[in-house]
Amino acid sequence: MGRMLRQGLLLLCMVAVAVGFYLPGVAPKEYNVGEVVTMKVNSIKSTETAIPYDYYSLMVCRPEGGAKLKPEAENLGEILWGDSIKPSRYVFKMQEDVTCQKLCTTKPKPENVDKKTGISKTVKKFKRRIDDGYRGHFILDNLPISEVYIWEGSDKGLYYRRGFPLGVPGNQTHPTLLNNHLAFTIKYHKPEGLPGWRIVGFEVVPFSISTATIDKECKPGKEFDPEKFPVQTMELTPEASAKSVSWSYSVKWVEDKEVAWSSRWDHYLRSSDANAANIHWFAIVNSLLIVLCLSAMVAMIMLRALHKDFNRYNNPENEDEAQEETGWKVVHKDVFREPAHASLLAVYVGSGAQLLGMSFITLVFALFGFLSPARRGWLMTTMLVLYSVMGSLGGFTTAILAKMFHEQSWFTIFLTSVWFPGKVFGVFFMLNLMLWYNEASSAAPFITLLGLIALWFLVSMPLVFIGGAAGYKRSILINPQPVSAIPREIPEQKFHMKAPLLIMMAGTVPFGAAFIELYFVLSSLWLNKFYYVFGFFAIVFLILVVTCAEISVVLTYFQLCYEDYCWWWRSFLYSASTGLYLFLYSVYYFNTSMNMHRVPSIILYFSYMAILSYMLAIVTGTIGFLHTYAFVRYIYSALKVE
Repeated sequence: MGRMLRQGLLLLCMVAVAVGFYLPGVAPKEYNVGEVVTMKVNSIKSTETAIPYDYYSLMVCRPEGGAKLKPEAENLGEILWGDSIKPSRYVFKMQEDVTCQKLCTTKPKPENVDKKTGISKTVKKFKRRIDDGYRGHFILDNLPISEVYIWEGSDKGLYYRRGFPLGVPGNQTHPTLLNNHLAFTIKYHKPEGLPGWRIVGFEVVPFSISTATIDKECKPGKEFDPEKFPVQTMELTPEASAKSVSWSYSVKWVEDKEVAWSSRWDHYLRSSDANAANIHWFAIVNSLLIVLCLSAMVAMIMLRALHKDFNRYNNPENEDEAQEETGWKVVHKDVFREPAHASLLAVYVGSGAQLLGMSFITLVFALFGFLSPARRGWLMTTMLVLYSVMGSLGGFTTAILAKMFHEQSWFTIFLTSVWFPGKVFGVFFMLNLMLWYNEASSAAPFITLLGLIALWFLVSMPLVFIGGAAGYKRSILINPQPVSAIPREIPEQKFHMKAPLLIMMAGTVPFGAAFIELYFVLSSLWLNKFYYVFGFFAIVFLILVVTCAEISVVLTYFQLCYEDYCWWWRSFLYSASTGLYLFLYSVYYFNTSMNMHRVPSIILYFSYMAILSYMLAIVTGTIGFLHTYAFVRYIYSALKVE
């Protein structure tokens, strides 16, 4: 056991070192005047479809050479998230303004014309991307490009939105417009005591300018006002779709003496809603106060009730109690009776312990700033690696419970290694086939799928068996009360003590304490916003743990008082029902905050939300079960039985 713990700690240290110190792309870089600054392009994304595509899948300017562009080296999280970072054709030089520079001229290929309609398929696809609200995403010195606008609310100021629209969607009154001119504003800062300059801002204003105007008016050094020129439309007619499109850009360098390199991300991390920060604080404080008051009330009730029960049950002079046993004492010979499908319960709790360990360590890394938005893909990469490493904890927990239930079997350990990840991978693989068919950049390539399978079968599964072997070597858990040979008959329960009603009601308490924070989490997942307030998330996570433990313990206590000793599964399901409410909330969120209409996007949304809800159910159910088991052991170990 000690050797296994040392190996586990060594692996955790290796992960911590990898996440904490191997952070390419985040070290400050100084540029000299006139030095070339490289810009990269990322996938185009839309909140209306949630399916990213490669930027070069559109009819845009590609880097010179014409060779097939390959994505730069990406971590596992970037690949799964759909980032496809590639070099661009744009050329910037430090502090050298450009009034207008023609980038290139693109023209649809004749072989891509629909034979029935005579309309170019390339133009039709581009127009569809614009109408679906897709936005371009460029990267300069690890800074994402963004639009800047003025918020006129109570907290007036400048706010940033990631990316830029590819165009203006058309309707019955006006055609679709193509944004083929980008006006870049790059902000730089002079660091004290160091040569060179650092980039602290990357902004853009997109314009639609006719191709004829760009060809005629766009020249370096010539005054160019993009707002005065006619626009570039995209019309689905044989003549219009066959025309070429010219692309151009301008660059303006602005020195910003107030923003240092260390704080250059602050603007990007602001919410688009000026009142979001206030709402966030109010929601956290309000939930915290409610949970603290609830905890105090529950603690007082439980302590008072238990104190009264112990005095009544353990008092030898209480003749009435000696003549007739009632309450939770009467089931002391059945309370530790093995539940139905005990091995499956052990598998679920072991899987929950594995997920709980992954969540806790990931949150610690995030609190220390290792998983900031500047490190793209590291959050998901860290979670996958930590989940694999935590396999030893999952196997150990399963083995302890399986041995206690007299269900000791290596097949139970094997189930722990495949039960949750197998379901998730199955859903992910089917979704990946759909993304492959739609040519999305988030479709994991074959080599990535092999890497995930290797991480699962060569890292996670062996660690689960190592943890299981350590758990089976430990002595069996001895429960404080023996189990009788003949099960006691459970009295008919009143309506309000029926299992389905209690399970459905139990999940409202943990979910009610944390659902406001879920809005911000879902916004970061589906609305392309940054989530960086991990301190708030840590508080919510603590609130969730406390409420899950309390609700499972309290309901199990009332259940035992009504002489119903089948508490094992119900203690798990009481708090696990929180996952059901997460899925129901995702349906509400879809109808109120999302604007998805395409079938693949809807399937993608609800499939991933089902996975998240299932994962939350396992985690919260494990929290409730473990605390309830400790509570039941405590009260029955303090009970004096002749």
